[in-house]
Amino acid sequence: MKRIKLTREAVFGVLGIFGLVLALLTRFIGAPLPLITAIRGIGNSLGLAFSAKVAFHLLVLLWYGLGFFGVYLWLVRTGEKPERKAWETVITGPFARAMVALALVLLLGVLFDADGAFYKLATHRDGLRQASEFGILACGLTLVIIAGGIDLSVGSVLALSAVLFAILTIHWNWPAAVALLICVAVGASCGGVSGVLTAWLRIQPFIATLAMMVFARGLAKTISGGMKISTAVRNPDGTYRYVPIPKIFEAIDSRILWDNLSMVSVIFLVCALITGILLAWHRWGRELYAIGGNEEAARLSGISVGRAKVLAYVASGLLAAVAGICHAAQEKQGDPEAGAGYELTAIAMVVIGGTSLAGGRGGIGLTLIGTLTIGYLEKILSINAVPEAQRLMLTGVIIITAVLMQRRRTT
Repeated sequence: MKRIKLTREAVFGVLGIFGLVLALLTRFIGAPLPLITAIRGIGNSLGLAFSAKVAFHLLVLLWYGLGFFGVYLWLVRTGEKPERKAWETVITGPFARAMVALALVLLLGVLFDADGAFYKLATHRDGLRQASEFGILACGLTLVIIAGGIDLSVGSVLALSAVLFAILTIHWNWPAAVALLICVAVGASCGGVSGVLTAWLRIQPFIATLAMMVFARGLAKTISGGMKISTAVRNPDGTYRYVPIPKIFEAIDSRILWDNLSMVSVIFLVCALITGILLAWHRWGRELYAIGGNEEAARLSGISVGRAKVLAYVASGLLAAVAGICHAAQEKQGDPEAGAGYELTAIAMVVIGGTSLAGGRGGIGLTLIGTLTIGYLEKILSINAVPEAQRLMLTGVIIITAVLMQRRRTT
């Protein structure tokens, strides 16, 4: 009888599947009472007294963690093999890895469904709406990252656009079309400045966009007086009057398809479609891939590297302005403090999707998957009432793990 030899990668894969199956069985069938008692005993010995319900959830989380890291090690080890079979190449590709990360996050929602809240349509609808602002930022960042750059200013540009849009429409009562054009132009200009500093003045993208991040935030606070721009308008005598919310705010914050799809989500999908078409079929998109892969070779082949990179930053700033308009419409105000830290979440969405921070590889389709992954993770933690501090910690751990999952040996 022929013996079956398991490779180290196969062992990790079996371990991962075993852990995930145990997590599902424990969650829906139950756990032996002695095991729950043992976990509570360990907690008591460490000075941590918790109930049987908490011990049960810890056991489910333990099995899930075992399965998560088993799958993670299986994908990483398989991707690092010098020679891979056809099916191994497929499962270790960026798309498959991004889908695995999304599937693991969705499984986390199944295991911790918050008394059935995860299965409600409203949860998924609201989760998509909340992730859409970040997704719009991620679309612009995908263009910049594929070209080998980075843009840290998108969160501040979002705040600047939100404040400006609120002032123009609420306080000055300007036509919506004019306000939209001005805000988009301001966002594109901020991106253009970052692009010029990076591509033509040869300043490192991190430094150039960090400077723009600080400048745009300061400008947002300056034009708003450091206050939120709301429907409360100050009169010359110091009193306040309230003006109605502009119709453009209500239109952007509305829902379609029987109130199941937010217009902000529609705007996100339109932005993703346009940027995806540009990347896949437009000459400029192919130039960005070439520049990210090897900038010097792209320059020698006749590509106008400076122009292409500046346009990428312009697009990133423009999309950040669109996200800022959406933010103002949803919050019914322009907040100069809005968007703080948004750039990090958006970058995580891009990278988790499979777009390489080194440039030259990735795509909008992968960014869409990354947006869903981070969006669902945030929503699952939220419905389970995980405190903000622990949510940030857990999100950071999962982001690093998912990014490491994208690694493969270059041969």
